[in-house]
Amino acid sequence: MASVPNTLQSTTPKVALFVTCLVNQFRPNAAFAAISLLEHAGCDVIVPEAQTCCGQPGYNNGLRNAAKETAKSTIKLLEHYDYVVLPSGSCTGMLSKHYPTLLSDDKAWKKRADNLSNKTWELCQFLVECLDAELPPHSGLEGKTISYQDSCSCKRELKNTSAPRQLINQLCIGSNVVELNDTESCCGFGGTFSVKYPDISKRLVSEKSQDIRSTGADVLVSADLGCLMNIAGYTSRTATSPIEIRHIAEILANKRDVPSMATCSLAGSGVSGSDVSDNGASGSKKW
Repeated sequence: MASVPNTLQSTTPKVALFVTCLVNQFRPNAAFAAISLLEHAGCDVIVPEAQTCCGQPGYNNGLRNAAKETAKSTIKLLEHYDYVVLPSGSCTGMLSKHYPTLLSDDKAWKKRADNLSNKTWELCQFLVECLDAELPPHSGLEGKTISYQDSCSCKRELKNTSAPRQLINQLCIGSNVVELNDTESCCGFGGTFSVKYPDISKRLVSEKSQDIRSTGADVLVSADLGCLMNIAGYTSRTATSPIEIRHIAEILANKRDVPSMATCSLAGSGVSGSDVSDNGASGSKKW
């Protein structure tokens, strides 16, 4: 997790939204929701056009040299912003935790990686722990029961469990948060883990889905799209009445005008043929 400054800048903070591959390709609505939240919090939000993958898939599969080049490119792209915010615990961990380690053999790049790490935040943590933002509540989920899935990266790498729940309780008026029976276990995605070990992955997501159903929740949210895609894909194939599944930013910003991930094709998630750059991000424009 990034360090919290003693005082926020007197001017409007310039925030780079690092969209992430999964959000850009499969759930742009989560990016739009994140931008809405950040702008309501008083940020000047920029979506850098040249952003690419953070390099985590290659890094996790032993392609360290390729991951180093990706890290350097990403650092050069983002280091001049006041903050870097991501709608993903997994990718936040890559930038803030693994870049400094990956580049530790080069003092100059290690310093630049450390500087980027210190101003890189997962979305919910940024809103709560860095900005202490006052955001507009809504009644869009009044009477609904919401369950939150802690991704492994958020829970273990970023120690980020309270901020998402605090935001749900503050912003989703009239809703009720119900915890899963097992908040410690993985959903089975784990990036390429689900490809390398499909049988184990299937067992984990099956157990997770059963746990979700047992809560009686109307809506499931998480801060990581990989978890949501895995759970949504499984429940769409196996459940007679799939639960509503969304990125947490969507419910916090009340951006629920696209279908639930569990009731539409994951290849488009209700916005087939579009991605973030098609909707105003190209050229590093402000939204």
